[in-house]
Amino acid sequence: MSILRGKNILLGITAGIAAYKSASLVRLFIKSGASVKVIMTPAAKEFITPLTLSTLSKNPVISSFTDADAENAVWNNHVELGLWADLFLVAPATANTLSKMASGRSDNFLVATYLSAKCPVYFAPAMDLDMYKHPSTKSSLETLESFGNIMIPATTGELASGLVGAGRMAEPEAIISLIESNTLNQLPLYGKRFLVTAGPTYEAIDPVRFIGNHSSGLMGFEIAQKAALLGAEVVYITGPTHYKPNNSRINTIPVVSALEMYTQVHLHFKSVDVAILSAAVADYRPKNISISKIKKSTQNLSIELEKTADILASLGTIKSNQILVGFALETNNEIENAIIKLKSKNLDLIVLNSLNDPGAGFGGETNKVTLIDKNLVQTAYPLKSKANVADDIMTEIQNQINA
Repeated sequence: MSILRGKNILLGITAGIAAYKSASLVRLFIKSGASVKVIMTPAAKEFITPLTLSTLSKNPVISSFTDADAENAVWNNHVELGLWADLFLVAPATANTLSKMASGRSDNFLVATYLSAKCPVYFAPAMDLDMYKHPSTKSSLETLESFGNIMIPATTGELASGLVGAGRMAEPEAIISLIESNTLNQLPLYGKRFLVTAGPTYEAIDPVRFIGNHSSGLMGFEIAQKAALLGAEVVYITGPTHYKPNNSRINTIPVVSALEMYTQVHLHFKSVDVAILSAAVADYRPKNISISKIKKSTQNLSIELEKTADILASLGTIKSNQILVGFALETNNEIENAIIKLKSKNLDLIVLNSLNDPGAGFGGETNKVTLIDKNLVQTAYPLKSKANVADDIMTEIQNQINA
């Protein structure tokens, strides 16, 4: 999954031959999971049709302040559009448009929207060799960069005039790659490595039966997704669950038993900055596992159980600079028991949820938690979706990282 997934992207297209590449840009943005709206200068429609771009983006293309029809005229709000965008790309950016952007000469809808945008603005120059080298163009480029805009440099190659040199707009794939890389570098958790556990464990009784629990794995899934969207690389160790992350920054390691989870967690723990153990690991497992299916031959069946290794406690004894986060699912004396777990397992943060709270705990899409840090500062939250709970946990972890 691209780091651009869920972003609102505004694509401005000006009147250059490279406008034909804008169709590929729209397709690549859509493929990355972004929402795309297109603005064209009136002259740009001579190089590529609005119909092509509106079909690909699934949004109307705007090229003027009003859309006139037989009945009335509809005002296109450039301020609203500029505020909608998480990212604004002008590609191709001709010498004419670059000059207008640099000087603030707002005589078309594209430049007016640019002047209203509050988001990062990228521009990809495209023009012939002599135009690209001209001092006025160089001045426009330098001015725009001084405003904080980000230039995607033109490349060298054969130009529309037949000359060979600098001035070709960068290829769509290269533009997307640069924007993704730049976006990633600016994320708050870029450069950090997270370990997240999720789901239940299944402890075999025989080849077809097991001891397990009702954990769906959704909470850990949302935590892993959120950490990755904030720029972290995530090692995601999950018991049996149908939640499958779709993000290139998440390395999913499926396990079944508590022993397998213990092994994988210890294999990766030393290389991470933060470990969040949200998995519902079995406390006990059958001492002896039958190699064949146990037949229903007696009225009663006794299975001797033995304790599994406490993964969270084992990490607490070996951690160095890692932030270690655990979960506590309680039914009585919730705060007291959570604090005991926080201290005894050497945690930096514990996420407490109670089965006494409707909508919290296993199986659902919501949770109600209280965060308790190592200084015993408690922050209670109302019932929220597990995705929003993951936001709260990430905010607290970022506070600890930046402390």
